[in-house]
Amino acid sequence: MSKQGVNSLHELNHGGPVSFDFGKVRAVNAIHSSGLPDGSYGGNPMGFVITSDEVNFYFAGDTALTMDMQLIPMFTHINFAVLPIGGNYTMDVADAIIASDFIKCNEIIGVHYNTFDVIKIDTKAAVEAFTGAGKTLLLPAVGETIEF
Repeated sequence: MSKQGVNSLHELNHGGPVSFDFGKVRAVNAIHSSGLPDGSYGGNPMGFVITSDEVNFYFAGDTALTMDMQLIPMFTHINFAVLPIGGNYTMDVADAIIASDFIKCNEIIGVHYNTFDVIKIDTKAAVEAFTGAGKTLLLPAVGETIEF
């Protein structure tokens, strides 16, 4: 990111959590390509488990379903997770339901869907699939705030 002009950063790699003023961040495995918009290499794809005194969450980033997700509840209890649901380049809805089982979290915010044709989904069917699995799928509108 420093090559992209970001001056204030703390490099992370897969491994143990790193402490910050707000809490801890653990970089976890993600399965995806890793190119930046200019075509340069973007480093290892990662998700992040963020823990704080207020809330704990998992931001999966762009990723396929991976068995490594089963490690996350060994680190901490997750209050909510941000999971891709669009398929093609990432998990689809069915895989995201399995991922939510792996991470033992029933409150999911869906991302990486409906931004272009190849990842368009039926949002009503997606919500119903999560509900049928005993989970909540939130699909906030741009600018909408969610509180946990």
